[in-house]
Amino acid sequence: MLEHVSKQGAAGESGRTLSPRAEAIIAEPAERSVSGVVISGIAQLLEAVMLALLGYAIYEYFVEIGQLTFYIPVILGSCLLANVLFNAGRTHRIPAYRTLFSQISRVLAGWTLVMVLLTIGIFFFKASDLFSRLWLLTWFVSGAVALVAYRLALRALIWHWTKQGRLLRRTVIVGGGKDAEELIEQIRSSATNDIKLLGLFDDRVDARSPDDVLGYPKLGKVADLIEFARRTPVDLVIVSMPLSAEKRVLDMLTQLWVLPVDIRLSAHMSKLKFTNKAYSYVGDLAVFDMADRPISDWNLVFKWLFDKLVAITALILLSPIMVATAIAIKLESKGPVFFRQSRHGFNNELIKIYKFRSMRTDMLDAGAAKLVTKDDPRVTKVGKFIRKTSIDELPQLFNVLKGELSIVGPRPHALQAKADNQLYYDAVEGYFARHRVKPGMTGWAQINGWRGETDTIDKIMQRVNHDLYYIEHWSLLLDLYIVVMTPVSLVSKNENAY
Repeated sequence: MLEHVSKQGAAGESGRTLSPRAEAIIAEPAERSVSGVVISGIAQLLEAVMLALLGYAIYEYFVEIGQLTFYIPVILGSCLLANVLFNAGRTHRIPAYRTLFSQISRVLAGWTLVMVLLTIGIFFFKASDLFSRLWLLTWFVSGAVALVAYRLALRALIWHWTKQGRLLRRTVIVGGGKDAEELIEQIRSSATNDIKLLGLFDDRVDARSPDDVLGYPKLGKVADLIEFARRTPVDLVIVSMPLSAEKRVLDMLTQLWVLPVDIRLSAHMSKLKFTNKAYSYVGDLAVFDMADRPISDWNLVFKWLFDKLVAITALILLSPIMVATAIAIKLESKGPVFFRQSRHGFNNELIKIYKFRSMRTDMLDAGAAKLVTKDDPRVTKVGKFIRKTSIDELPQLFNVLKGELSIVGPRPHALQAKADNQLYYDAVEGYFARHRVKPGMTGWAQINGWRGETDTIDKIMQRVNHDLYYIEHWSLLLDLYIVVMTPVSLVSKNENAY
């Protein structure tokens, strides 16, 4: 994929100057948005658990006939059916949570239908002797009251988060003029509660692209958007260009694909009509999916849990090795046990990673301007061993617990690291695309032998290619495979580690 990426992908490193209007938006406090998919999933689970516990509690206090073994499957089945009906009624959507009468009426209708079907089922299977009518009626009434109370509380919480900006997708438009004006009007009418428009970016500087469109400012050119999105949260980019403008769309994508954002091409300008399956929707606005952030929604939750569980387990199991390493470093040379170094993290954010010190204190190279080579005089005897075995990286487990690193991901490189006397981001086009996900302690490149010294451009290109492959093919199983294979690769593929 590298051959399709322009050098402009490295604009964020160049310290590009943004317009005063863009700087003003960056200066405003901005909450990171939370996933509506995750919120609705948790809301569904809590609602089902609430109904199930209510049904069981009523059984315990009121039922004098029937065995619990008959009630449990009926309770669980009814809750599952209720969840299906609530979803069919589109009540588990962020916009639906904000409504009052529409949401509650649909929920009560679904719950009533569940009870009707349950009553018919009991009668049809002649199971009235096994189930208490008092239990059924009490569960129906108390369930309805609980659902109303739950949905009112959920509505209040969603509105609170909306006012905080946590449920608004911070959005920018690429394009300008009349086309962008039509797009903004559609967004206002269909997705006002989910979208927070920040402004527009357009390469045109003539009358076709005014400085303001319906009150939203033009913040700069498309290349400026890269720097803008790295300094303030941006969740969604909507492109207002016709499909016929193939070259302009391609030029835009080759600049923006390095960002961890969703990119959508608005269909409002297309004269071609496709089937509904060809579109996705922003509110009611039909769009074409051009690029997605690599890991989002529940996948982000699962990866977070994976990182924390593996990090805690590794710290417990490897603590004897870490303590022994710290003692060995102190015994061999003066200086601190740990070494902190600035690296690029997710979306080019600067982070400080921890390592065991492997160099002599008077020869430390904080910026890694000079790569470590074979028999490097700066490296201590203990340092040579822990670098070869990657024990020096173990303190980064604390970075994982802090949320700055993942267990698996593209390795974070030192800021001044070079290949063939060129900075990495100058040597490899699309280099910053590897920062679309959180960096990791180990990765796909490392278990395939691309670790250690990068004295040639080909070596760093191989690393980046492997990192991009990992991002495009990410799964929890792939992460688990990389974790399992990392110790194996340390033994069999460590010829480049010094």
